[in-house]
Amino acid sequence: MAAYVPVRWVSPLLYTAVLAGGLYCAVAGLGSDRPPYWRTGAFAAGLAALVALDEVERRGGTRARHALLLAARCALIAAVVAVDPSELAQVLFVLLPFTAYFVFGRGVALSLGALCVAGLLVGYVVDAPLWYRDQERVSDLLMLCVGLVLALSMAGVAVGEQRARRALEEYAARIAELSAASERVRLAREIHDSLGHHLAAVSVQLELSSEFHDRDPDSARRAVDEARLSVKRALGDVRQSVRALRADPPGASLKSALADLTRTGRAAQDARSAPGVTLEVSGSEKGYGPQELSMLYRAAQEGLTNVRRHARATRVTVALRLGEDVARLVVTDDGCGFVPAGMAAGYGLLGMRERAHLVGGSVDVDSVPGAGTRLTVTVPRGGGGGDG
Repeated sequence: MAAYVPVRWVSPLLYTAVLAGGLYCAVAGLGSDRPPYWRTGAFAAGLAALVALDEVERRGGTRARHALLLAARCALIAAVVAVDPSELAQVLFVLLPFTAYFVFGRGVALSLGALCVAGLLVGYVVDAPLWYRDQERVSDLLMLCVGLVLALSMAGVAVGEQRARRALEEYAARIAELSAASERVRLAREIHDSLGHHLAAVSVQLELSSEFHDRDPDSARRAVDEARLSVKRALGDVRQSVRALRADPPGASLKSALADLTRTGRAAQDARSAPGVTLEVSGSEKGYGPQELSMLYRAAQEGLTNVRRHARATRVTVALRLGEDVARLVVTDDGCGFVPAGMAAGYGLLGMRERAHLVGGSVDVDSVPGAGTRLTVTVPRGGGGGDG
């Protein structure tokens, strides 16, 4: 059992009460004989030593060190009880099981409590065999038992509270770790879907510019212009991401964003690089949340990027139908195709599936070598927190 921290105010309160009672009895002469000054001084010094022992114990240490401190506490309490003029110091024995509970657990604390009661009974039997007929002794025994019950109950509650607090801290740390991991995944997805897309387009256009620099200067110039436009769009995506982090309202509609997306690469079409893109959009965006619309946009972006980089297609169709219950995006090309089962999922497809999962959607890829590819993305209305 991990060591817990005892309630700090319990022992100082008991020391103060015992000190006040003992000094009052000594000054008022309530006992049969007035105690000598040395005895009162020893009584006060013993309580001061217990206070110092508490400070040493709060510094922590091994279980063996705590066991030695517990033995020292027991010896000091016995010495204080022996010189106490008021006979109130025996209540300090409840501190033994109380402090042991936090370090050694409930079993050790209960055993020490039983030993305290047994020790008092042995003292009674030795000092007064008929102690059970003495009302004062019986009352002292009962008060000790009540004190032990209250002290052990308080220790149990305190340990339970500290255990719950530690569990909560561990849980919070775990949540923070998972949140950091989730944020890393999200940022990686954003980088791939936004900057990665535009950088890939820039790379393609610059390659075209280099290839057609001498043979077709006009096409090369258009490729450079297209690369410059992709850089501007990348910068726009970065600014849009910053606005999203600041919870600013969204910008253009999905239809206009897709229209702008499908225009990418058309300027270089004469350079035999970009396929012709047809966009078909039907239905209303009302009721679809930002996450759902963003997912559809990113899926179209990834689909077009893959077509332009790998498919060697001449025609691409981007069809989006925003229905009352579900939105369906279909990107179809007449390119070379591939075997989906034999193709390892890249970051693009993986990120697309992750985005779809977040909004309760799905992604399906259907392709045949030589017969093109069909990408279908389905997103339910309201799955990502729509406003409608």
